[in-house]
Amino acid sequence: MFNWCKPLAVLLLLLIITAGGDTIAQEKKPQPKTRILFLLDASGSMLAKWEDSDRMSVAKNLLAHLVDSLEKYDNVEVALRVYGHQSGRERSDCKDTKLEVPFSVNNNSAAIRKKLEQIVPKGNTPITYSLQQTATDFPADKARNVIILITDGLESCGGDPCAVSLALQKNRIFLRPFVIGIGIAPEYEQQLSCIGQYFNAADVKTFENVLTQIATQTLSETTVSVELLDEQNRPTETNLNMTFVNAVTGSTEYNYVHYQDSKGKTDMLEIDALVPYDLVVNTTPVVTAKSLQLKPGQHNVIRVKSPQGELYLRQDGPSPYGALAAIVKQQGSDQTLNVQVFGNRHKYLTGKYDLEILTLPRIYLKDVEVKQSQVNTITIPPPGQLAIPSQMQGFGSVYTLDEAGKQTWVCNLPEDNSRVTLALQPGKYRLVYRMKSAQSSKFTDVQDFTIRSGATTSVKIFNR
Repeated sequence: MFNWCKPLAVLLLLLIITAGGDTIAQEKKPQPKTRILFLLDASGSMLAKWEDSDRMSVAKNLLAHLVDSLEKYDNVEVALRVYGHQSGRERSDCKDTKLEVPFSVNNNSAAIRKKLEQIVPKGNTPITYSLQQTATDFPADKARNVIILITDGLESCGGDPCAVSLALQKNRIFLRPFVIGIGIAPEYEQQLSCIGQYFNAADVKTFENVLTQIATQTLSETTVSVELLDEQNRPTETNLNMTFVNAVTGSTEYNYVHYQDSKGKTDMLEIDALVPYDLVVNTTPVVTAKSLQLKPGQHNVIRVKSPQGELYLRQDGPSPYGALAAIVKQQGSDQTLNVQVFGNRHKYLTGKYDLEILTLPRIYLKDVEVKQSQVNTITIPPPGQLAIPSQMQGFGSVYTLDEAGKQTWVCNLPEDNSRVTLALQPGKYRLVYRMKSAQSSKFTDVQDFTIRSGATTSVKIFNR
């Protein structure tokens, strides 16, 4: 007898494998296109001797080898812009820059090598203007735009290359540039390091290594794991929103909700290491790790101390307030941190907080402490109620009375109708009221009363 179960089982298994393969293919993100623009200094100083050759010859040779090595990468396009090579120094041409080999979907390494052979250093160092012109060098479609600036001198035309670089990064024209300084004195490095990530090529071998390092950083996969530490520096905190913010532009690059498995292991996240990051952990209040030091092409572990405890606000019995809430501030701060509704729990960083509970009258609690992995429960007694059955128009207020007889304003009564029911915290009070029809202040009615938890106190306004 033919067994239908076996072929059906095989068919089902194949369907599952196929579906699973499709799912994996859909989840795997395609590698983004990377465009690398080489911005090469061809000013007159590049003819200076450097070891057994001159700076320009070394730069041409190593750059040609790098361009050739990039051919093996998919989704990588390269281009070449040169400055200081069209006019001699005597002309002081501060617009001497040209995109010599534009980006192309086809391999253009041969075109770049040929152009490099033709370039002869001549003129000035218009770095700022050259950077400005790169804004139109990159095609409009979305890609990882990278600039590698190779120079042996500083801006010679009075511009501000750092400000231009920052503006172009903020406009997302390119990511943070790489800057390679050839023969730059240490005291002048700061003028180049503000343009982008700076490398000092003190000798030819270092220059070669730097070019290789930059290519690796640009094209290698970089991953991070975030460990959220408690007060004992253990990675126990999780399920928090984490925001990777571009430290240059201030824009959000990634949003993740932190995950940790049952064994306490955090997952790995792939991010673009060419972006400078601040990490914001959205605790209450937030914790920010500034200027993350990531190693491109490697796995990085980021540890952020973010110990938390819970604050639980509750009220005994039913509440006539409705949705009662409390304003939460950090100890000694005037800024509202959170408005927490009674009946809810909320996590805060460990520390002390000041609470203003929106009862009548307000309840102020100072130095409320939140401890690691503990719940601090704040309970307030149920209010009593003030009932004014009189239906009158007039002007009146309710005050609290302390033991010394000092009165403090709580609220005003509505002018159009004095008939109200107010939820008030237990204590001693005073009602001061004058009817609108009364023609003198001496007709003010003053009555003291007491509010008890869960009870209603009626106060009648006398018509005088």
